[in-house]
Amino acid sequence: MFEDIQLIYMNIWILRFWGLLYDNSYKYSICLALSIFHVFTQLYYMLSTDDGITGIIRNSYMLVLWINTVLRAYLLIHDHDSYVDLIENLRRSYHELRRQNDRYITDMLTQANRLGQLMARGNLFFGLLTCIGFGLYPLSGSERVLPFGSKLPGLDEYSSPYYELLYVFQMLITPMGCCMYIPYTSLMVAFIMFGIVMCKALQHRLECLGKGSLTRNKLKEEIIECICYQQRIIDYIHTINALTTYIFLVEFLAFGALLCALLFMLLIVNSTAQMVIVCAYINMILAQILAIYWYANELREQNLAIATAAYKTDWFAFDVPAQKNMVLIILRAQRPASIMLGNIRPITLELFQRLLNTTYSFFTVLKRVYA
Repeated sequence: MFEDIQLIYMNIWILRFWGLLYDNSYKYSICLALSIFHVFTQLYYMLSTDDGITGIIRNSYMLVLWINTVLRAYLLIHDHDSYVDLIENLRRSYHELRRQNDRYITDMLTQANRLGQLMARGNLFFGLLTCIGFGLYPLSGSERVLPFGSKLPGLDEYSSPYYELLYVFQMLITPMGCCMYIPYTSLMVAFIMFGIVMCKALQHRLECLGKGSLTRNKLKEEIIECICYQQRIIDYIHTINALTTYIFLVEFLAFGALLCALLFMLLIVNSTAQMVIVCAYINMILAQILAIYWYANELREQNLAIATAAYKTDWFAFDVPAQKNMVLIILRAQRPASIMLGNIRPITLELFQRLLNTTYSFFTVLKRVYA
């Protein structure tokens, strides 16, 4: 269905396979039921455990990931039609750009497809490493430990055969959870990347104004079409923002706390194997956050660049109505549409830097207290 749009194809294929997009089959019910059951066992374990600080931090990380996985699956099902409409909007806009047969735009689409495919595969690779880390962590200790801290009322999770059954169950649902969690992130990044392509296409169109021998009426029509396309970009970004702004806020708060805790965990783990696995956990968080913040920042910058592209034209040589329309484009671009964090502030690399600075500050405090 989307084989020609590699930017989103792999992510949609995986989410569709699990029944979360397009085909609302029995699969998504099984995925959600198993995930919710697993989260329940984790919550019960966290409320009743007497593990040390290492076990609490590690299992808190797992619990947050699984709650986030359930939340993402729920959002895909609850707002299914909105996500499908957004995908269809992207597909239509993609083919519109293809049909222009412009070398510059074609090269941009090719590059976006390549980057989107690389992003999807890279995120799945990090997910695979994390799954391996989940499975190997129990083998790195001297005592029985489950990949995810889980407990059922009335059962001793560390005695046979319950330990073996829980271990097998957790290792079977881990790839499923990975395929529910990671493609969602990759798909959101792909949406943002295509927004960047749309902004650059508009810049290219504005830069070509006045270079050809356009009549006054043709020039006026072209400028009006640019204004309409700018509004389409704004509406597209607002749609993405409406679907993601609060999940991004939850992840910002949760992952900030988890990064601090995992950095602290590096100080207290007992073996090199455990240290390597914790580093894999940290890398997964950073890879997921950085991808979103990098491209969200680029989208904001490319929105601002629309004003520059419009100003670089010979707009001052146009007739007065055309000049006024160009000024409208410039003024609107100076208030760039952005991906927001909880509808509070735009997601930028500066915000990512503040997250890392705050995380390191709290880590330093924990380190001093521990010392």
